[in-house]
Amino acid sequence: MAYERVTMPFEPSSRIPRLPGNDCRPGKPSDSRSDGFAGGCISLIVLLIEIPVALLLGLTSVIRGWGRADGQTAAPPMDWVPILWLGGFTLGVLVIAVIFLYSAHPFAGAVQLLVAAIALCFTIVAWHDEYERAHPPPLPTKTGIPPTNHVTDR
Repeated sequence: MAYERVTMPFEPSSRIPRLPGNDCRPGKPSDSRSDGFAGGCISLIVLLIEIPVALLLGLTSVIRGWGRADGQTAAPPMDWVPILWLGGFTLGVLVIAVIFLYSAHPFAGAVQLLVAAIALCFTIVAWHDEYERAHPPPLPTKTGIPPTNHVTDR
């Protein structure tokens, strides 16, 4: 049985695996993790995009609320549109945060998580306002004592 030697066009000088772009120099950082400056720049760019979108959502929510009649006799149903808009914005910011954290930009991901937390607070406030508007407290009776609906045993 005869064995034929197969040569590769490139013979590695060392059997130790190297990171891409590191050149095995101890003073040079690895490319697998970015520096803080790049994360700050990315975070600033994304914030400059998200701020006008958030202002547009707030403006449209306020404009939608102007047409409501406050003197209605029956409780109006909940308006889910502002809640869904703010929830979608919050979800989008969370997706961007996860992408940044996955792609080794921890500073930009942390800033996006902070923005998502603030957007979640606004979403909860919008839901609470709509819930309070759709479920007003009962009107007092003529005596000032609200009616009770319990049965007493006699």
